[in-house]
This record gives sequence, C-alpha cells and structure tokens, in this order.
Amino acid sequence: MLKKQRVQSSLPNYIVLTILALFALVPIFILFINSVKSTVEIGKNPIGFPQEILWENFPNAWEKGGYADTVRNSVILVSSTIVGSLTIAGLAAYALARLKLRGSGLIAFYFLVGTSVPPQLFMVPLFVMWRQVGLINTHLGLIIIYCGLYSPFATYLLRSYMVGLPEEFIEAARIDGASNMQVFTKIIMPLSWPGFMTAGLVIGLNVWNEFLFALTFLQDPTYKPIATSLFAFQGRFSRDWGLTSAGSVIMVLPVIILFLLLQRRFIEGLTAGGLKG
Repeated sequence: MLKKQRVQSSLPNYIVLTILALFALVPIFILFINSVKSTVEIGKNPIGFPQEILWENFPNAWEKGGYADTVRNSVILVSSTIVGSLTIAGLAAYALARLKLRGSGLIAFYFLVGTSVPPQLFMVPLFVMWRQVGLINTHLGLIIIYCGLYSPFATYLLRSYMVGLPEEFIEAARIDGASNMQVFTKIIMPLSWPGFMTAGLVIGLNVWNEFLFALTFLQDPTYKPIATSLFAFQGRFSRDWGLTSAGSVIMVLPVIILFLLLQRRFIEGLTAGGLKG
C-alpha cells in the first residue's frame, strides 16, 4: 500500500519531466531529420521523415560553411577562455572563501549580480574602446571579453564549492609551512576539481554557442567562430534550409556528445556548488 502511494505521489513529477523532455528532444529530432532533406522537401513537410535521404548535405555544408576554419577558431576561443576564466575565478574564489578578506560576502554578491547584467548594455562603448586599442578582428580581444563575461559566474560557483571544503586539510598544510599559493595548488584545486570542471563546461558551452559578440568584434571571415557559419547558407532572397539544418547538426553534435559523456560530473559539481553556497 505504501509503495502504491509513493508511485502515485511521484506520478506528477514524471509527467512534468516527460513534457520537458519532449520540449527539449523534439526540436533536436526535427533538426536531424531536416538535415538530410532538400530545401523543397522541407518546405513541403518540415516535420515529416525524408522521402530521400541526402547524406551529401553534411559534406556540402562543411565545405560551403567553411567549418574547417570556424571549428578551429571556436576551439581556440573556447580553450583560451576556459583557461583564462578558471585561472582568474579560481584565485578570486580562493581569496573570497579562505583568506577571510573584509567584505568578501559583499564582493561575492557583486559577482552574482554581475552574472545577471545583460552584456549588450556595454557592447557599444566596449567596441569603441577595442577599436582604439586595436583589438577588433583579433581572437585575443574576444577572449578578454569572454573572460570578463564568464569569470563572475565561475568565481561565484567556485567560491560556493570552496567554502564547504574541510578546514583541517588547509590548517595542516599551513602548519607544514605552505604558502597561500601552495595551499591553493596542492590542496584547494585537487579537492575542488568537480567545481572547476563544471565551471569549465558551462563557460565552454557558452563560448561555443555565442554569436552576438563574435559577429560584432570579428568582422574578418578568417577569424569567425562556428556560430557564424550559418550565414554562408543564406542568399539574397532565399536560404538553403537543408544545408542550414546540416550545418546546425555539425555545430550542436559535439556539444551533445560532450554533455552525454560528462553529464553526471557536470550535475554533481553544479549541485554541490549550489548546496555549499
């Protein structure tokens, strides 16, 4: 009887989760089936199965969209931003969580508020400043912007994680004469690696999918990331929706594979950081 009541009480949760899963998976499924259709067939039946599978859409989209260059550029931007943001955020989070700085709680709240400010608010003055210092059409200029955008979130997440670490390990290291930097590299970082991995994944996904800043600050096609490749399939009065869908699959597939491989660690790190805040 108790088991039956438990199943009935959890039934609404399963219904809600099923609806949310359909909202997330059905668009991806439609994108995949449209990626092997022609534009004419997509116009006739955009949600049906293809009458003729056009696997050549993928190599055509890869070549026409210049994905060989844009994927390389995105990998440069993603890896550099992750390294830069985690370095800044890790040191800042350690200082806020363990060095007992005056006003550390207020600073952490400032970082939390900073994550909610729309970055479009300061895009125009930032563009003017970047043009004056010669950082337009450079990966370095965009990496600096991305580090500024995503470091506050990473700092807040890592600080929340580091606050819950056992104090005994840190005190033992200080008794042995370890400096602050040695405590951070030898004690804090190994114990906080789930938080670092979670922050790195979130930052990497955001940079991989970011479009507005990349389009504004990188006007030279040789520097553009993968999010801008879909422009190649648009003509003056029309768009090749078959190649657009295939190009979208090329863009989203690495993200899906990476998340499926690391979803358990990602959720554990994000949940642990949130609970320890």
